[in-house]
Amino acid sequence: MATPSIATLTDDLIKAAAMEKCYENYILIDVGANLTNKKYSRDLDSVVQRAKDSGVQKIMVTGTSVKGSKEALRLTRIYPGTLYSTAGIHPHDAKSYDDQSWEELKRIVQNPECVAIGECGLDYNRNFSEPEDQKAVFEKHINLAIEHNKPLFIHERDAFNELNEILDRYSNNLPPVVIHCFTGSFENALAYLSKGYYIGLTGYLCKDKSDSGVRKLLVDNLIPLDRLLVETDAPFMYPNTRASKLPTHVKEGLTERSMTFLHRYCTFQRNEPSSLPAIVEMIAAFMNKKPEEVALATSFNAMKLFGLS
Repeated sequence: MATPSIATLTDDLIKAAAMEKCYENYILIDVGANLTNKKYSRDLDSVVQRAKDSGVQKIMVTGTSVKGSKEALRLTRIYPGTLYSTAGIHPHDAKSYDDQSWEELKRIVQNPECVAIGECGLDYNRNFSEPEDQKAVFEKHINLAIEHNKPLFIHERDAFNELNEILDRYSNNLPPVVIHCFTGSFENALAYLSKGYYIGLTGYLCKDKSDSGVRKLLVDNLIPLDRLLVETDAPFMYPNTRASKLPTHVKEGLTERSMTFLHRYCTFQRNEPSSLPAIVEMIAAFMNKKPEEVALATSFNAMKLFGLS
């Protein structure tokens, strides 16, 4: 038998190391990150690379305005197969709607890299735009999603009843619906789930101190894994794993690897997609499941829902 050459042995070691790295990583998809934010203007290459190194294979860049949606689409061309985009007008900016810019948004939506309509919806928490303007623009997004059969990526704050009333009017034709960055009550979540909607969870679960919110949703296993998505909403929603109200068993479920990415690269001022492993580990601990199970399920959901390659 011929003795393997040094080159062959070296090649085998490199492959083995690569495989080992795959196994120690989760395979994750961040379905909502605001990478067009100016906080990433100087080092986006590093941010995307760190995300990949942490296990985040794909990221959906959220469009919250016509200009932002155009920029999100541009980023998908720079990082093909890694970044995808959404296109929409955030309810805060509903007052800025005009027919000309809407035509531009419709052109953005036609691109295959744009995989969802939104961020759109209703926000009565701050009312930066009048409720009537918000509702009118939201319905335009719904019709656009129906026309292109692309999922709706929805923002809702303190507008649960009104948002559901509008969606119910289109229930026979609705494409898949994602409630992005869910922060409501478990009753709200159950109502959304009963309609087949998906729930997107972020580092907000570190902030949630209520007995009837996101944590109850997870602890009582009220959310089926096939309806769960994970996202960072970076640069926002930093997962504060040192929060005093975070249960001990949840903190103990955090691995050294995920903590390294979180504490080395992410801050309250600028969260990054590389914080997603920590978020998944916390979700898994609250649900009393293995992080690998949550990672696999949420990635599968995202791939199927948004048609990611």
